[in-house]
Formats: sequence, structure tokens, C-alpha cells
Amino acid sequence: METTIKTDVVIVGAGPTGLALACQLIRYDIDFVIFDRKESITDLSKAIAVQARTLEIYEQLDLASSAVQAGAVARAVNIVTNGEIRGSINLSDIGKDLSPFPFALLLEQSKNERLLYDYVQRHGKNVWWQTALESVSQTEKQVTATVKNADGETLAITAKYLVGCDGAKSLVRHQLNFAFEGTTINALFYVADVEMEFAGNHDEVYVSFGADSFVAFFPLKETGFWRIVGNLPDDENERREETEIDYKETETRIRDTMKLPLDITNVKWFSTYRVHSRRVDKFRDRLCFLAGDAAHIHTPAGGQGMNTGIGDAYNLAWKLAFVLRDAADENLLDTYNTERLENAKRLLETTDRLFELGTRDDFLSGFIRTHIFPLVAQYALRLDLVKQTVFPLVSQIGINYRHSALSLHAGDENFKITAGDRMPYFTIDGKSVFDFLREAKFHLLVFSNQESRFDELFGEIEKCGRWIDCRTFPLTSPVGEIFGADDSFAVLVRPDNHIGFISGQVSVDELKSYPFINKVFDAG
Repeated sequence: METTIKTDVVIVGAGPTGLALACQLIRYDIDFVIFDRKESITDLSKAIAVQARTLEIYEQLDLASSAVQAGAVARAVNIVTNGEIRGSINLSDIGKDLSPFPFALLLEQSKNERLLYDYVQRHGKNVWWQTALESVSQTEKQVTATVKNADGETLAITAKYLVGCDGAKSLVRHQLNFAFEGTTINALFYVADVEMEFAGNHDEVYVSFGADSFVAFFPLKETGFWRIVGNLPDDENERREETEIDYKETETRIRDTMKLPLDITNVKWFSTYRVHSRRVDKFRDRLCFLAGDAAHIHTPAGGQGMNTGIGDAYNLAWKLAFVLRDAADENLLDTYNTERLENAKRLLETTDRLFELGTRDDFLSGFIRTHIFPLVAQYALRLDLVKQTVFPLVSQIGINYRHSALSLHAGDENFKITAGDRMPYFTIDGKSVFDFLREAKFHLLVFSNQESRFDELFGEIEKCGRWIDCRTFPLTSPVGEIFGADDSFAVLVRPDNHIGFISGQVSVDELKSYPFINKVFDAG
């Protein structure tokens, strides 16, 4: 007889996105079941870039310091042409004053999964490994996932919501008939984790562009170990299968393109693949949601993939929690679709343009890569204006939801920061502002030298302390400069540290007029 299990949320897939969602639901004390057909977390390195925004998310889980300690911080990118370093881009302070993590961290996907999985286990939850999804069905009130475990037992898991985090070949997406449109790049790409004797500095990245190909070396934590990424763009490769590529011919291309002395002594992992750029046309179908690679796949330019999936989970988790705890109406969940769909569109456009510049094999593109880019990049990134553009784009701290229904713009017209932006980073008495935003709730931050102005508001907020807290800070010069304010103001920060509204005239009535917040007061 089929066994039925009930829970609040079903998470299909226990890769970085699914595990990140599980961790966030734990923060909100939401019951869930997470399962995966694999035997355990991956032992392959796969994605390696961990962006500043992801580290800020990890920080709320007290995982950021462990991630940084386990990874390698890239201090520079060296552009190599014909065996010579033609340009060097200093990364050591590229995100200074923009994030508590102003650097590029290289940490393998396997280690990210380990950090997240350990968090799940420490909090009394586990993953149902070797459990495969067979079908998904939903009514107006519940969704049911039918699964088969390693013992061949069929189980029915009923829940209020289901999230498909089951990767690029998502069965959830297929069964619910989500569109998944996009393109496939015919050229073949390779990735290898190797032990290598190489004269380069082990805290720097090396990239070499040839006329029709590129190769990049990324340092891993262990001394002597590197991630190598490159492409095989020749016409004949367009007709070859990934499995037909021999490692030895790839190593020959690596040597021919980089043209620096090296000796690869051990290959831990080698794989070839074709690049896809696709996304769904919606992230939600009634009680079911998609996140991570199940919803969008794109080129590896900028190391965005794993980070975007973790960002999806971070955006969705608090909304599920507020609805499940009856602190928000069901339509709050629609903002997951609008916010993350807009981000996916923007992401694919950006990564596609960067990838095309790096891989096109026409003469002009090759000339720009090998002669123009190395010179321009190293000087351009010395300019604060350029750094303040590039770092937010790559690190994902620049993602905003300004067009969201959750962004109330009345009152922010004269501020430099607007509703929908990520809360900017600054320090207060030597502490990161994010240290004051770790609780899983809304935060009303008042910056003023006249605290008594807000007594009525503070008293009202105390009645719903479970969902909103309030803090006051002096209006110092740095804060005033960041926000463009010289008089008292308040910022409502969402649970995902994006800004709901900014106003210089905050009252109880104004706070209650914020979308979805009225029910928070009723639930308080």
C-alpha cells in the first residue's frame, strides 16, 4: 500500500539550490521534505565561483567564514598573450566599501554543498537520498509528489507547496509543461581539475585568448591544484559528441593556447560540455515553483550559475514562510515570479554578451581579445567608477527589484538608494550593517539624531515583533552620503535584505500601507 507523508514544502533536488532553500526554511521553522535521486552530495567540483551576494546570504547562516576559509581568494586576473602577461587586473580591493566580502572566492560546488548539507543535518533535518520523483500533481489546496525510494517503496508526499530544484533536465518542469526556450552553442567546452606544476602565483587567475579559443586557470585551495576551463571551437568539433573528446588532445590545446611552462601531473576530473542559454517563461505554476538550473541555464561567463540558484532560494523562502505562517496573503508568492524572472532575463542577456566577446572566432573579436582588452582592462579597473559598476554586476550585489510590487517608491524620490535595491553595505561602530539584519524578519532601520520622533512607531512595532524589528542609529556623515540624506529617515528592509521603502516621513499608517505588511501586524 502506498504510504502518504504530509509536510509544508517539498523540495525536489538536493544540489546547491535545494540545499540552500532547505537551510532558509529552517531559519523560518518551516517543515519540509527534501529528496534527490543521487546517493549523496556531489563529489565533483563543478561550479567554483562564490560571489559576494552569496557570501552575504551565507553570513545569515553563520557559514560565510567557513566558506572563505575553505576557498581560495583570487587576488588578480592575468591576461596572457603568446606566453606573456600583457595585462593584470587587480581584484584585491575591487569591491572595497561595497560588501563585507569585496573579493572573488573560488570554492568548489562540492564544498558548498557540504557546508549547506551540514547545516541541514545540524538542525535535525536530512535529505532523502536515492529517492526519485515519479510524478507531480496539484489541486487548488495541495500538491502531491509521488516518489520511489532505494528500497523500491512508493511514497506520496502531500504539501502546500513544491519547489523544483532538480537541475537543467528538471522532471518537475517537464511534468508541469513549463516552456524552456533558448539556444545551444555548438562549440565544445572542457573543464578539468588538475594537479599542476606551474610558475604562476597560486592566488591569481590566468586567462589566455587565442584567435579562436581561450583557456583559463583558476587556483583551488590546495597548493598546486587548479581548475582549467577552455573551449574547442574548431568546425569539426561542432559535429562531435562530448564523449568523443580525448583528454590528451585537450591538454595539447591548453599548452598551445597558454604558451607558459607547465606540467600537469594528475587529472582529478575532466569533462566536456556544450553551453546552453535557456530560461522558463514563468517561475510559478499555482502551488509549484522552479529554482536554479531547473528555471534557467546560461553560459559560464562571470560565474553566475550556482549563485543565481542560491539567490532564487533566498528570495522564495521568506515568502513561503510568511504565507505559511499566515503573516502574508497568497499573492505575495507572485512576487517571486516577477522578481526572479526579470533577474533571469537580465542575467542571460549579460552572460551571453560576455561569452560571445570571449569566444567568437572572427578576426575582429580575436584582435580585441588579444591586443585591446588586456591593456584597457587593467587601467579601467583602477577607476572607482568602473569598479563600482563591474563589481556589483558580477558579485550580484547589484541585483534589484525596483519594478516589484514589493518596492514602494513614494518617498524615495530624493534618495540615492531606492526601493528594491539591496541594502547598501556600511559599518556602524565598526560592525557591518548586515550584522543587525540576521533575524528572519522585516527590519525597520531609523537613522536619526532625534529618536523621540519615532516613539509611537516603535511602540506599534513592538506588538508584531515576531515579524518586524526596529533599530535606531545616529545619522552619521557616511550613512547620509550613501543615501543622499541630511535629515532623519527610515528604511524598511525585507527579510532578504532588499529595501521595501525609504522615507523621511514614517508613521504607523505609512508602514501599514506597505504592500503585504498589514497582515503582519494582524499576525504579530
